Amino acid sequence: MKYKNVKLLLLGVLMVGISLAINSQVPTGVSFAQQQSVEYSCPMHPEVKSKTAGSCPKCGMTLKQVSKPDAAALAEAESRWGGTAFPNVELITQDGKKVHFYDDLIKGKVVALELIYTTCKYNCPLETARMVQLQKLLGDHMGKDVFFYSITIDPEHDTPEVLKEYAEKYHVGPGWTFLTGKTVDIKLISKKLGLDKLPTGNDPDGHMPSLLIGNEKTGIWMRNSALDNTKFMALKIEQMMGYGAQADIVAVKKTEPTELNIDKGAYIFATRCAACHTIGNGDKVGPDLLGVTNVRDHAWLKRIISEPDKLIEENDPIATALFKQYRGIRMPRLGLAEVDVNTLIEFMKIQTANSSNKEKAGTQN
Repeated sequence: MKYKNVKLLLLGVLMVGISLAINSQVPTGVSFAQQQSVEYSCPMHPEVKSKTAGSCPKCGMTLKQVSKPDAAALAEAESRWGGTAFPNVELITQDGKKVHFYDDLIKGKVVALELIYTTCKYNCPLETARMVQLQKLLGDHMGKDVFFYSITIDPEHDTPEVLKEYAEKYHVGPGWTFLTGKTVDIKLISKKLGLDKLPTGNDPDGHMPSLLIGNEKTGIWMRNSALDNTKFMALKIEQMMGYGAQADIVAVKKTEPTELNIDKGAYIFATRCAACHTIGNGDKVGPDLLGVTNVRDHAWLKRIISEPDKLIEENDPIATALFKQYRGIRMPRLGLAEVDVNTLIEFMKIQTANSSNKEKAGTQN
């Protein structure tokens, strides 16, 4: 009888020891159920699966671990950002209103989102001006079907009051919110959305000139250059909203090939200048450039196009006067090669001459 009791005692100790040994192999915070759900698969032959590590019987490659977290682990991951991949951090609008990034701005909406800062000398001014063009193209959809968000990466300087003034300078309409907040929260948003980057010597912005467009309901997202063709971006946003279906394709029979003739000067002006300037149609964010080649020195025009920030720093009288006249809006560095700068100046010269010829013809008639 005593012998049997000793055997039972030894068996119990052995079972406890095995249990302790198993549990000691499970990492802290990972349940045993999670460990059992781990699976191994071959990178070359994904159909080859195993519950244990080893080699693929087909090609001999080492099997890679494929985690399958249990329901509790998935729930914990989802709850980290309020059930979404978007950080639900608190931000402040240009009107001083506190909002949560996911709950108030993203959830259930079609949005276009960018990073900016108001003292930027590089892409931000052009980004904002082109976004104004895009906003006009979307018309009544703004603030109802689609929402724009510009988040500053310089929250220490860009207070709600500064952002409000910035928006007014660019004639921003309804449906577009400018946001600031804690630096750590904005960095988190930037990282999560894939909009962050390291500054470089040529472009110390600290962010990419990107526009993130998406529909939170459908989960469809795309990242585009904020400097891209505004009509293309408007089409993509309309598609996100469920509008703008593919137009009927009408077959056109052509008897002769059509020559594609692209004026490089016109292209540069349309993509780099037209968001802020016109030639003969009045002031926009910046001055009308009709006749500018007649009243400004060629060398000065090259500098204002290539390095406008340096002219301001040097207290150039013309650049400084224009800066004050147009409410401190910074002309960005366009990053054009010298040959393209000359092409742009020549285009403005031709447009001015054509306008003068039209006026003369109208007077004669």
